[in-house]
Amino acid sequence: MRCHYITIEREYGSGGTKVGRRLAEELGIPCYGKEILELVSRKQNIPVEKIEQYEESATNSLMYSIYMMSQIQAGSAGVLSREGQIHLEEQEVIRNLAGKGKAVFLGHCASEALKDREGVLKVYIHAEKPEKEKRIKSEYGIAGENIDAVMKRFDKKRANYYYANTGKKWNDLWSYDVVLNSSRLGTEGCAALLRGMME
Repeated sequence: MRCHYITIEREYGSGGTKVGRRLAEELGIPCYGKEILELVSRKQNIPVEKIEQYEESATNSLMYSIYMMSQIQAGSAGVLSREGQIHLEEQEVIRNLAGKGKAVFLGHCASEALKDREGVLKVYIHAEKPEKEKRIKSEYGIAGENIDAVMKRFDKKRANYYYANTGKKWNDLWSYDVVLNSSRLGTEGCAALLRGMME
């Protein structure tokens, strides 16, 4: 398969964002993560922080997910919750950015937005708990006693958002083409492996 896009879902503290940014820089292509939220923010005139709150309030309820997907497939965006409308906007932004050429996408169910495109490599990056804790403390400045709670909160947010909008489990490794352990490979090693698939 000729790879044009890499979509990365990652555990909090795994270094997945660093992998995506490094990969994009080495390849000379854009990397979109928070930039997706910034574009939605400008388009909808909603602060990025508010969009993040909408994402965090996504539920992992099966019934909610079925409802969301049925409304999206029916093109009934007008009856969706605010969270659902924001998700649709993010998906449109991702597709528009992909139309500009090769890119790396971080989170935001990008693989779902690009499921009809050729050359999409779906990646999941995880790490072992001691390495995640070390990274969260040193790079994010979170105090030791708060690390576990913060890690669980962000992973739950990502899992709920992914499930609510795709009906799939975020950490189901069978859903991805490539699964990388950054504890064993390091962020540079992960980037190098993915670069080889893009070149």
